[in-house]
Amino acid sequence: MATLFVSDLHLQGGQTPADGLFRRFLREQAVTAEALYILGDLFEAWLGDDLVMPEQQGVIDALRALTDSGVPLYLMHGNRDFLLGEGFARLTGGTLLADPCVIDLYGSPALLMHGDLLCSDDLPYQQMRRQLRDPQWIAAFLAKPAAERIAFARQLRDTSREEIGRKADYEMDVNAETVAAYLQQYRVGRLIHGHTHRPAVHTLPDGGQRLVLGAWHDGGSVLRCDGAGCRLEQFGA
Repeated sequence: MATLFVSDLHLQGGQTPADGLFRRFLREQAVTAEALYILGDLFEAWLGDDLVMPEQQGVIDALRALTDSGVPLYLMHGNRDFLLGEGFARLTGGTLLADPCVIDLYGSPALLMHGDLLCSDDLPYQQMRRQLRDPQWIAAFLAKPAAERIAFARQLRDTSREEIGRKADYEMDVNAETVAAYLQQYRVGRLIHGHTHRPAVHTLPDGGQRLVLGAWHDGGSVLRCDGAGCRLEQFGA
């Protein structure tokens, strides 16, 4: 058995191949795992636990079936679905994790992050992130009618796409000094994250590891860890 890590699925309720692929992954792979960790951006957008879209219900039901089978599920916020709350955790049977957090992974500590905090060269994004994660902003947003929340999400997505086209490559990847600072702060030698959509296993100068999860745009991507180590796997429909 193994512990599985995924991120950046950006599910849109059956509108992309990733939705069906993820449900099949849950039925055929995750069901035999020791645990499943989803490190952010499960959904392309999540507008509040009180505003579950009908097209998202299938994924919720599939996650609930997984936890009902006895597989622990752990969920971390991403930059797209940071409004996932305890209501979603109850619906799925999962547990929300702080970002960052440290877990014991087969006898060795591992630092888990979504990964956007590591992209510290992207100053406009970091400023926006602080605003969107402010509890007062969140409370005000969740008090808005559904139509306003949906319109805001569309505007934010369109703005993000425009800005990505203008940003330098280094701004969209992690900053090495920021990575080192987090590893030193938490006193670990292994970091697992997503967000950048650049799956790889990096050996760090001090001998540590940075394992980057892949996005699910062109197929599935999973990090499979067991007592022998961790390996990235890609699979298609």
